[in-house]
Amino acid sequence: MDTSAEERQQSTEQEEQSLERERRERYSRQMLFAPIGENGQRKIEAAHVAVVGMGALGTVIANHLARSGVGRLRLIDRDYVERSNLQRQMLYDEDDVRELRPKVVAAERRLKLINSEIRIEPVVSHVTAANAERLLDGVDLVLDGTDNFGTRLLLNDVCFKHGIPFIYGGSISSNGMTAVFVPGETSCLRCLLGAGDSAGDTCDTTGVISPIVDIVASLQAAEALKLLVGDKAARRQGLLSIDIWRNSTMDMKLPPPSSSCPTCGLKQYPSLHEEGAALPVTLCGRETVQIGGRHGLDLKLLKEKLSRSCGLTSNPYLLRAELPEGERLVIFPDGRVLVQGTEDLARAQSLYDRYIGS
Repeated sequence: MDTSAEERQQSTEQEEQSLERERRERYSRQMLFAPIGENGQRKIEAAHVAVVGMGALGTVIANHLARSGVGRLRLIDRDYVERSNLQRQMLYDEDDVRELRPKVVAAERRLKLINSEIRIEPVVSHVTAANAERLLDGVDLVLDGTDNFGTRLLLNDVCFKHGIPFIYGGSISSNGMTAVFVPGETSCLRCLLGAGDSAGDTCDTTGVISPIVDIVASLQAAEALKLLVGDKAARRQGLLSIDIWRNSTMDMKLPPPSSSCPTCGLKQYPSLHEEGAALPVTLCGRETVQIGGRHGLDLKLLKEKLSRSCGLTSNPYLLRAELPEGERLVIFPDGRVLVQGTEDLARAQSLYDRYIGS
């Protein structure tokens, strides 16, 4: 080997040693925790984890997992940052509100500053029966940061169909719940909830305090680490329910898998066969109607078209139009449109048809 080749090899070895020292320093306290150690840390770094919903729960979960060194984080959310989010959604700031940044884009920016060594995959999308399997393809674990049972049951069905562990979490008011569902080992979320309660209270109608969000999301992140390092004995076995205002806690054992359950028993996965993603739906408590994408939309062409009659704000991810009628349209490239300022489905559809077209 000539001198220059030896020097290059030495330089490469020194660089690798330096990177290894930095890595060990970053995760040193975590590796000192015996249930994780060096071997567990390697498993965490090799993991591919999806967080669906980057609101209050999702931001806390993603923060913990990024700092823990999860090698690949796929962040999925349909929405953009609004001022009301700042009270409890920890990765966002006022600049994100001003710039109308999609939540996953804003989260990626912040998480890269926290840990530049991991890979972050931001996905601006509304999770539906048509795309859920594709969006979750290849991940080792799914964590729930969503705010409605319809989407949770859809995630549950995808996870049990493809053998992916699913960590449920929810918070409202001062209450929170979380549970771990593992295909082939535990019952599923549908066994616990049935068809779910789509008409129940939400944070937009009942409110929520940020400490309960942090507690539930931190518990979800802890269970994620247990799953990733393979510490089965330490995993939570039941549904934990907490009310931090009234100081009550309940840990309920999960029911056994039901042979009649459409998901884990009959393997029919009903949420994956539901249609209607393009139908208008009211977003509870937000005076907003979402109309799903029948097809993708060209924001550049729409900007030219709408500039004749609307006040516009845009970035590479969305276009917001202030309509002469008083409502607003928030338009995404995947075809989704938020009609803000009304909960009337017929009026929202009329405005969509008038300004976007069929």
